[in-house]
Amino acid sequence: MNVKDFDFHLPEELIAQTPLKDRTASRLLVLDKETGAIEHKKFSGFLDELETGDLLVLNDTRVLPARLMGVKEDTGAAIEILLLKENGEDEWETLVKPAKRIKLGNIVTFGDGLLKAECTEILEQGGRVFKFTYDGIFHEILDKLGSMPLPPYITETLDDKERYQTVFAKERGSAAAPTAGLHFTDELLEKIREKGVKVAFITLHVGLGTFRPVSVDTIENHTMHAEYYQVTEETAAAINQTKERGGRIIAVGTTSARTLETIGAEHEGKMIASNGWTSIFIYPGYHFTIVDGLLTNFHLPKSTLLMLVSALTSREYILAAYNSAIEENYRFFSFGDAMFIKPPNRKDSDQ
Repeated sequence: MNVKDFDFHLPEELIAQTPLKDRTASRLLVLDKETGAIEHKKFSGFLDELETGDLLVLNDTRVLPARLMGVKEDTGAAIEILLLKENGEDEWETLVKPAKRIKLGNIVTFGDGLLKAECTEILEQGGRVFKFTYDGIFHEILDKLGSMPLPPYITETLDDKERYQTVFAKERGSAAAPTAGLHFTDELLEKIREKGVKVAFITLHVGLGTFRPVSVDTIENHTMHAEYYQVTEETAAAINQTKERGGRIIAVGTTSARTLETIGAEHEGKMIASNGWTSIFIYPGYHFTIVDGLLTNFHLPKSTLLMLVSALTSREYILAAYNSAIEENYRFFSFGDAMFIKPPNRKDSDQ
């Protein structure tokens, strides 16, 4: 399967640069998973698409203010460091700009010496490992000195750090937000629960690889980046019980979907409490074992995320939906509007 089959033209002015003040004011494209039929709604109308007995699964990862601006101690050169992965004992894998300026043993200081980092290892593609030293609590210092690692297609400054967090963000560790979850408020989640829809949480820490383009021509030759996930006993039980009752599993975001399918594919459609690293690559031809429906934002052309959503329905339906969204001037990507790939309604007698 060719990567170029997942290309489309997006006018630059449709890339959302700032979040809406009201999270639920986004638009919602509802795509029928089986027929390809399209409806245009407000995001608040997502409530009407859910049924009693459904289970909504959200990712409770919290984005780190992982972009640090510092200076090289010996020369005063400006250095940008993006924290990617904690290796333990104040050591982090990072991405550095400009990487050529940082050699083994070099020290970068931040906030007038409040935080220091020594390069202990050279990695590929601008990667470096740093050992950090400081007085106090690292995450409190990071909250003070760091900024949100917004995607490269967002050029505007984010005034409120919390607007790049979901309202249910809890577990620190992401380099990017699970953006489908940004549309929810506490009030909407309460209405969802009142309707008889259960809500459960998984954790998947989004890595920088989510923004990296596919560099091969053939999809099957692409190697996915790995991301850390965790599923609790409570969430695993809720998923299994919902499946046994014939309820629908609605994943919020591709991160939730990848987590659920990582476990489901390994355990014949059953969910178990688990944690580890996933590099699952979902593209058309994949058979979903857990996820029935998916709420997601609109994704980059030729991206692995566009391939994932195509696998849940079809490439043709997805590209038609994207063309419709472009015609209707939807806002795209992280701060943009949403799409719900809607599964069939339940046919149980209790509905």
